[in-house]
Amino acid sequence: MEHFSEDHSKFLLSKEWLVKSDSQTSTPYLFKFYSNIVDLSCCLILTDMKSVWAEVLTSAQFARRWRICNGALSPPYTEDSKEEYAWRTETLQLLSRAHTLGAAEEASFKIVQTIYADMAFELAYETFKWKWETCFVGHKTSADIISKHLLFPLISLNHLAFSSPQGIVDLSDADAEKAVDKVGRTARRSVDTHVKNAISKPRTASALRRMTALLNFNSDLPRVVSTAEKPDLEIAQLALKYPEPLIYSRPITVASLVEDMTQTLKPSHVEAGSSLKPPVPDDDNSATEESDGDDDAINEKLPILSQLPPILTQPVSRITSAPRSPIPTAPSKDESDSDSSPAKPVKNPKRSAPELSSDDDSEGERKRRVAQLKGGSGSGGGKRGTRQPIKRGGKRF
Repeated sequence: MEHFSEDHSKFLLSKEWLVKSDSQTSTPYLFKFYSNIVDLSCCLILTDMKSVWAEVLTSAQFARRWRICNGALSPPYTEDSKEEYAWRTETLQLLSRAHTLGAAEEASFKIVQTIYADMAFELAYETFKWKWETCFVGHKTSADIISKHLLFPLISLNHLAFSSPQGIVDLSDADAEKAVDKVGRTARRSVDTHVKNAISKPRTASALRRMTALLNFNSDLPRVVSTAEKPDLEIAQLALKYPEPLIYSRPITVASLVEDMTQTLKPSHVEAGSSLKPPVPDDDNSATEESDGDDDAINEKLPILSQLPPILTQPVSRITSAPRSPIPTAPSKDESDSDSSPAKPVKNPKRSAPELSSDDDSEGERKRRVAQLKGGSGSGGGKRGTRQPIKRGGKRF
């Protein structure tokens, strides 16, 4: 079986829809038939308005199918090409006449089971029978076929029925052709405008809405109207006014807080006669404590000081970090590099600076230094000069 292509779909555009229903499932099926007398081929599409199945038969496949369905009425195959061609041509014309509106009413339709196709059905007439074994064409092709062959033409006919001043049934065949041609040419030029005019009219849209609800067993049936009311689309003004969000021009950091405190401590913000003393460092535990009265006065004048973090209100001596500890000397390299190399002098670690101590510690340290100086001058026999740095060996590369 050949593949169903777009060319086959174009050949079927000028063919009528035939309708048959399955008696077992009460499902309506629509199908179209096309035959070519030149190459003796034929094709058919079948749809339940949801999916589409199709079959394309060549001349040899058509002759084989006919002999299978009607073996007693078919002549045996002959090698004479002229007789075979004449028989195939006459049989294909008979099958074409069977797929028309007049003959389809007399045919019996039956869905049959098959292992060679997706959907198979049988048409039985008084003198012969025929079987189609169709395959599913896919969802995309099904939607395209239903749209071109059924949906869009029905929309155009619906527009003709609602817009024509006279009913189509009352028109003659010639007048009906003229009316259909006029609507079809207009729809072909501008599809979007045609569909809009065909569906957006109040009577057409409301009638289609009511028909849709009725066919799907909806109890709340809408009414058919001829005019459409225009609703009020103005936005209601809200009475509530939301406060504007706070916008900060710069991030809040310790530096910004210190700057704000400095601006607050200017003389223009402090009353005359009042003075602020900077905090005195607590050296040697001899700092004096301020009176409670002065603290209360400062807090009353400058409330911002009581809101600052503790780190900004402490004296300077408490914020300073502790003296650094002496840096340990780096470990020496491997001493077993060479036995003949001279030993390197050992570096004397620097003494750390004396830490701040109390008055007693300072006095004892001063006396100890004086005693060392006196002992050195007596033992050495003279005043020692400046201490010279220790000479170190050259760098090793």
